[in-house]
Amino acid sequence: MAVITISREVGSGGDEIARRVGEVLGYRLFSRTLMAEVAREQALSEAEIVDFSEDSYRARGFIDALFRRSAPVATTTVRATTTTGEEVRVSERLDEEMAADFVATTIRALAHRGQVVIVGRGGQAILRDEPRVLHVRVIARPEDRLRRTVEAEGLSRNEASKLITERDRAIAQYVRRFHGVEWADPLLYHLTLNTSLLSPATAVELIAAAARQLDAQASAAPSGPGA
Repeated sequence: MAVITISREVGSGGDEIARRVGEVLGYRLFSRTLMAEVAREQALSEAEIVDFSEDSYRARGFIDALFRRSAPVATTTVRATTTTGEEVRVSERLDEEMAADFVATTIRALAHRGQVVIVGRGGQAILRDEPRVLHVRVIARPEDRLRRTVEAEGLSRNEASKLITERDRAIAQYVRRFHGVEWADPLLYHLTLNTSLLSPATAVELIAAAARQLDAQASAAPSGPGA
């Protein structure tokens, strides 16, 4: 059962395409609900779940990067054992590295289940060596990205342009900082789809077809010693 990661530029329509791919294939979108399921399997509570994605990440300035400062992301409640063996719950402050590690662990666990669409969060890097994972990048021309962002966010063109620049920088820094790859590296992806040239419906069809083919190839591949 294949897994799909979708990395998308702001204003490319990638989020909507991901949702529709999930509907077509019957796959679930990565969400806090899915994270909660994984957490329960690992005996974690809802209070211990942190979804830290590039959408909530803010690019670090020069001073923070120079001194490797990591901003706090959340305060979570975790289990601990006292010296007398008593189990208690304590509050723990999660920084960005800890939160990113938690998300990566959750993504790996979901990948073993299959049939999930993971949007952003460095999925293309976290699962790059997994055989049944299809990696997709959704892009668009700058003018189309700007127009869509103006329409979707209700911003002026100047405001939308600033938002796109900030988000591009944050996403690129997020995947480089936490996963050691370059966001726009074409070698990370099976497909790069330009929604300035392709309709959303065509993009969905291409992704769904590629996922089915990848799944079929993986199922047919020989396995085991001497294969």
